[in-house]
Amino acid sequence: MQWSTDFTIPESQSPISHQSKILSMGSCFAQTIGQKMIDAKMDCLVNPFGTIFHPMILGDLLDHAMFQDKLEENGILERAGLFFYLGAHSDLHAESPEELKQKYAHQLAVVKQYLETGTHLILTMGTAWIYETEDFGRVANCHKLPQKQFRKKIVPLEEMELHFSHIFGNISRVFPNLKIILTVSPVRHIKDGIPENQLSKSLLRVLCSQLENQFSFVSYFPAYEVMMDELRDYRFYKKDLIHPSEEAEDYIWDKWSKSHFTSDTQEKVNQIQKVKQELVHRPLNPKSDAHRKFLQNLLTKLERLNEEFDFSKEISDVHKKLEF
Repeated sequence: MQWSTDFTIPESQSPISHQSKILSMGSCFAQTIGQKMIDAKMDCLVNPFGTIFHPMILGDLLDHAMFQDKLEENGILERAGLFFYLGAHSDLHAESPEELKQKYAHQLAVVKQYLETGTHLILTMGTAWIYETEDFGRVANCHKLPQKQFRKKIVPLEEMELHFSHIFGNISRVFPNLKIILTVSPVRHIKDGIPENQLSKSLLRVLCSQLENQFSFVSYFPAYEVMMDELRDYRFYKKDLIHPSEEAEDYIWDKWSKSHFTSDTQEKVNQIQKVKQELVHRPLNPKSDAHRKFLQNLLTKLERLNEEFDFSKEISDVHKKLEF
């Protein structure tokens, strides 16, 4: 008996390998998929401005990175002795306005470098609902400020499409080799309301389709559809019933790997994952001969992989355990 509706995800026309250089920005899925690629020893920069939910904020940040714009001082705020910026997540903070400006400028420079030399840009859209202030305009994060300071609205499809047509047009001219992969986050934004979340996700999905049809270098990965159809059950969510569970994340990662990695890359990723599982193995008796033999075999595997990937830290850790 079949318990879910499966569907085929076409193989990417621009697959990712260990020679790729990847920038992953956006909602929680951007963090999840990006971190898994880092764990697989890929060159991936993940959410340099923290988690960003609205696509137009992502577009703004890419635009600021391309032109190395300065931080807008009217977006700086102070809370509990720390300084934050309305144009970024609270992950980007500092102990003074000057330090905040420096950190923001540094992140813009790093992002531009990844755009200039990178191969893939992954953008994960979380919600079409946005918050704005009278002075600053649209904000990336409210930083726990009073709700009355913000105006909340859902951005029309036409406005989002026009915004990205401009941004992607610039990208295609300045970084012609960069491939863009769009996803809609499977995380549920139920604080907006259930019907409102569905409206939001629908707009984002249509936006991705419009951009994919408009630009040849843009493609779409159906993370949202996998969660909604193949994993249509609350057991695939964490306790908050909002975020996908670890099992769901691994399932979507498997779909991602099979559709976006070359066969050779898939094989190497599997080898790396198996070794990482062995690295967290907890022996019954760390001093036993059996465990020492296990560590020696693990060390051999790490040294072999280290010829292609940087496993120096892991090798050092195993040596320390052998000396114990």
